[in-house]
Formats: sequence, C-alpha cells, structure tokens
Amino acid sequence: MTETRKNLPGRLLRLLALLQSRREWSGAELAERLGVTDRTLRRDVTRLRALDYPVEGVTGTAGGYRLVSGRDLPPLLLDDEEAIAVALGLVTAADGSVAGIEESSARALAKLEQVLPARLRPRLAALSEAAVAVRHGTAPRVSPDVLAVIAACRRDGRLLSFDYRNRADEVGARRVEPHHLVALRGWWYLIAYDPERTDWRTFRADRIERPTPAHARFEPRELPAPDPAAYLTRGLARATYRHTARMTVRLPADAVRAGRFFSIPGEIEDRGADGCAIRLSADSAGLVVQCIAVIAALGAEFTLDAPPEITDRVRNLGHRLTRPSASSS
Repeated sequence: MTETRKNLPGRLLRLLALLQSRREWSGAELAERLGVTDRTLRRDVTRLRALDYPVEGVTGTAGGYRLVSGRDLPPLLLDDEEAIAVALGLVTAADGSVAGIEESSARALAKLEQVLPARLRPRLAALSEAAVAVRHGTAPRVSPDVLAVIAACRRDGRLLSFDYRNRADEVGARRVEPHHLVALRGWWYLIAYDPERTDWRTFRADRIERPTPAHARFEPRELPAPDPAAYLTRGLARATYRHTARMTVRLPADAVRAGRFFSIPGEIEDRGADGCAIRLSADSAGLVVQCIAVIAALGAEFTLDAPPEITDRVRNLGHRLTRPSASSS
C-alpha cells in the first residue's frame, strides 16, 4: 500500500526531520541515527521521493543525501506538539524586542497555516487568535538585519566586525568571533570571543552598528560555562554598573531568592547561619532602590552599604511609606 502524506510511518518522519535539520548527511550517519541498514535507508529515501520530497544523492567517498531547497515542497509534516511549538514561537516572537517582527510573525503564521495538513489548521488558527505577547517596555528594539548578520557569521565561522556604542555613548570598532545570541527578558546579547583582548565578551545587540562579515575565519572555541544562558546570567550578575549597593540580610540565600518576584541585577552569596550577602548593581538608581525595597519587605533584619544617592532615596521611600495618609487621619 502506498503511504499518504498524512500517515507517513514514524521512521520516514524521523528521516525527513533529519534531512531538514542539516544541509547534508552521509548515508552512514543517517542509517546510524535511524538504527537501520544502508539498504533500508535507500528504500526509505526512495519512498520519500515517491511522495515528491526532493531528496538528492550526494557524491563522495561515503555518499550521502540532502533535501533540496528552493522548490515546491509537499504539505509541511508536523505532529500536534510541533505545530503548537511553532505557532507559540511565532506569537511570542512578536513581543517587540526585534524591530518589525510583529508583522513578519503574523505573515509567517498565515503561510504556515496554508502548508500544514488540514487536520492541524484549526488548532494553529485557534492559537494565533487566542495568544498575545506583551512587549517588554524597557527593552530596546534590535534590527533583524543585525541579528541575521551575526548568526550568519557564527554559522560560517567568519570573524564579525562592527562599531559598538558603550554605556558612556562612546563608539569603538570591534572584531570578534561570534559564539551565541541570547535573549533575556526582551534584551538581545551577543556572546563572543575577542582575539584582540584575548578574552570573552558580551555585547548588547541593540548597541551593535554596521555589523560586517570579515574574510578571516575562526575555529569555534569552548565557552567557559555550561551553556550560553549560564554564561550570560553569571556575567550580568557579576558586572558593576553606575549604582552599586551591598546588603547583608538575616535570611538564607534560598529564602531571599524565593521571596522576590523578579530577577535582581546582582549576586546573592549564601553565608550559612548568618544569612546572605547581596550585591546590587545597575545603571538605574531607581532599580537598585526598588530591589532594596523588595528585599526589605521580606521582614528580616538587614544592613545597607550604599552611596548617598541610594541611601537618600531609600530613606525618603521609608518616610513616605510610614507617613499617615490624609484619609487615615
């Protein structure tokens, strides 16, 4: 019996997914991934071709396969969970952190609906109508062209040259080996190795101007962290900004972490029975004061070591909170 596109067997779906995930595969690699013989793999490729999937053979010592792009493809094969993941990804991408992404995401959702099997289209339409992403109010927008150039340099192993505007609004030329792009609470960051400084650096993507691929290539380096997200969060926590305050709190570090409703810009150090030490640092004095207020509201004894612009604000906030209102007098 000939398979329809709607009920392809699981192994063919896995083969199709592998072909879509990489530009080219050797026959041996595909056979190993699928747990089949080379003969069975060749038969499965023939069955995909019979269903109009343009799988080409690749010449070489071992031979291989690739799924040709740029042609009309049959309906996109996604299971229910994959369809939901793609739809929600497009909806949440429209949070405004990338300039112009809202309209592009809506167009992509409409096109996706057209190529999905008929049974999945109602679910996709329901998600696109019901789900809405709220824009991150403080995060600056990033040009999609900037992100695309960075991603292409990382993929091709090319050095990336750009002008970078730092926090002091000074612009300097940089030339780095891009490692990863990381999005955090609506902000986009580039993690890269800087050969001139012989060290790793993190750059705000919205401050990157005129990114240009260089002719020189590089070999990817091992990041000094378990993963890019861990590297970024650790680096941001240890960074020192314009306003810094230090607190000691008579609560365990885990209790402080559990008692806050947002991420604090700094580090929390556990000191056992004595509680914990907290370092807060941000460009905004208001944000530092807000964090101090949230930690103080946990009700534990604390000490504060901060410059006058912070302590004065904290003192004024305390006076306003303890002053009786007109309606209560």
